[in-house]
Amino acid sequence: MSIHVERFAFDRVFSAPVPDKKLVNEDALIELAALRAELALLKADQQAVIDRARAEGFEAGLAQARAEREVALLSAVDALQAGIEVIDAQFTEITERVTSEATEVALAAADHIAARAIERAPGDAIDAAIGRVLGQVARGTELQVRVHPDLVDDIEAKIADRQSKDRRKLSLTVAPDATLAMGDALINWDEGGLALNAQARREAITAELESLLLH
Repeated sequence: MSIHVERFAFDRVFSAPVPDKKLVNEDALIELAALRAELALLKADQQAVIDRARAEGFEAGLAQARAEREVALLSAVDALQAGIEVIDAQFTEITERVTSEATEVALAAADHIAARAIERAPGDAIDAAIGRVLGQVARGTELQVRVHPDLVDDIEAKIADRQSKDRRKLSLTVAPDATLAMGDALINWDEGGLALNAQARREAITAELESLLLH
């Protein structure tokens, strides 16, 4: 029996189909577009993170600045208040000192004026007091005027001058009183009396000046 062996075609060449270049280019473009879109999305996310971080940093910085400003303002207010209290205390002290000095000056001036008035015309204040009393008492009321002995003649002359200008009869008598200072007088009548005292006038002036200067 004869065997016929045929040669196996090991050297047979198989060829793969050549891809279509057009399809390859389209796929590449699609993939490239997808990559670009993904990259753009990543960049957008990155920019959003950066913007958020900037905003948070700005808010944090602004909050810190506000807190520091409030602390600075509170410190400034405290310092200003302390300064105002010091100034107020100094002003009060100065006001009290000036008031005291002004009162002393005013009293000295009043004393000087009163002294000059008594020196020049010691009976004028007494004559004015007599006029006030005559305006308050009933017609015909008898008045006794007690003055320093050196003022008797002057007061009698003033009463005579007043009588010459008054139609009604004035019942006035003058009596010397060595216990009274020059310019002082006691005017008495049945229903009352009036004391003209330089010291009392000084105290009244002092009280009036203090009330005016303290306000």
